[in-house]
Amino acid sequence: MISKSTTAGEGIKLSFRLHTLELRHQFTLASGSRKTTPVIITSLEYGEFTGYGEASMPPYLGENHDTASSFLSSLELSQFKDPLLIDDILEYVDNHRPGNYAAKAAVDIALHDLAGKISGLPVYRIYGLNPDETPYTSFTIGIDNPDVVRQKVSEAEPYKILKVKLGRNNDREMIEVIRSVTDKPLCADVNQGWKDKSYSLEMAHWLHEKGVIFLEQPLPKELIEETAWLRERSPIPVIGDEAVKNLADLVKYKDVYSGINVKLMKCGGIREAFIMLKTAKKLGLKTMIGCMTETSCAVTAAAHLSPLADWCDLDGNLLISNDLFDGLKITGGKVTLPQNRSGLGVNLLQKT
Repeated sequence: MISKSTTAGEGIKLSFRLHTLELRHQFTLASGSRKTTPVIITSLEYGEFTGYGEASMPPYLGENHDTASSFLSSLELSQFKDPLLIDDILEYVDNHRPGNYAAKAAVDIALHDLAGKISGLPVYRIYGLNPDETPYTSFTIGIDNPDVVRQKVSEAEPYKILKVKLGRNNDREMIEVIRSVTDKPLCADVNQGWKDKSYSLEMAHWLHEKGVIFLEQPLPKELIEETAWLRERSPIPVIGDEAVKNLADLVKYKDVYSGINVKLMKCGGIREAFIMLKTAKKLGLKTMIGCMTETSCAVTAAAHLSPLADWCDLDGNLLISNDLFDGLKITGGKVTLPQNRSGLGVNLLQKT
């Protein structure tokens, strides 16, 4: 682990370290395959309290250890003497440089953890949410050969919903193999893998017949008119993921998609995600809260907002073999937030 910290006086002290997550299985989707994901773990210290955060950076985000390290190193959080001024601090972070959303999320998450610990409140309570209203989470089945797909479905036995990656030349085979071993509801995530609207509509009808409840980012994000055409005709909701990163995108594409997948790494953290989820509800859009391949730190952070979502896909920590934190649990397929803990409620695993 590499460590680096900013200069801090009596204000907030930021430090961070680089880490690489190892996936249990090779993770394959329409755009490619990988076995690792780079992350940065942040710490914000104030007096006796420490808050933890995380930046997870899969390739499509365009961020990496170098870009995130550069952004975090340039911040001067020591100027802030009161960590409870969350809006003021995050306005500074958001406006410091454009982009760098995963790096910004790492600060946002750590700040919420820190503020919660200082105030003695869990993050869900800060936002007035009911922890008993968390939804069931889906478990992701990546693109693979039939034998491995069956193995992955077997490993996902505790989960009530499965999320299937599609977008290559074996889409129907993937669904048929899964249907040969389970009748659980499915979500289909194409990751922009289809290029034709008519084919997408044909597949939407076929997937509907196979028990798929929604279709996520079927077409490239640039195909706006084609996606709106598909949404109007699809028998299942069409959810925006890569196309909808933040609140501005949500407002821009509110008539293109049936709903949105909110992820902390795309939008910059908990504060923006909360606003997106509330705004989407007001606009009549379906909502989902998701994650990247992340440790239990960032996944738990997202889980605190899950009572606001119609669906959630919070399994990123379950797909890795070297988690650094203990946090949320999945009980009978349902997201269960840490009990009797303030902030995020995560514990750093010292053995790592």
